[in-house]
Amino acid sequence: MSATLTIKPDLKAKLETLANVMHRDQSELANEAIGLYVERETLLLEKIRNGLAQAERGEFVPDGEMDAFFAEHGFIVEP
Repeated sequence: MSATLTIKPDLKAKLETLANVMHRDQSELANEAIGLYVERETLLLEKIRNGLAQAERGEFVPDGEMDAFFAEHGFIVEP
């Protein structure tokens, strides 16, 4: 598949520099970057959907467990 993208000049310059330093094709680097972005966002969306489904089923972390987590990370837990 082929696609046309508009890339901001500063990003284009960075891509050119990176491609030259790495002795790789710009389109190859752009394709790799887009692939990594899509995979990351797909995983994030899946986690969000799973979390929403758990919430709809009433599956929440117990208050005491959350209080312990926040206290462990230096947050003030008020009763």
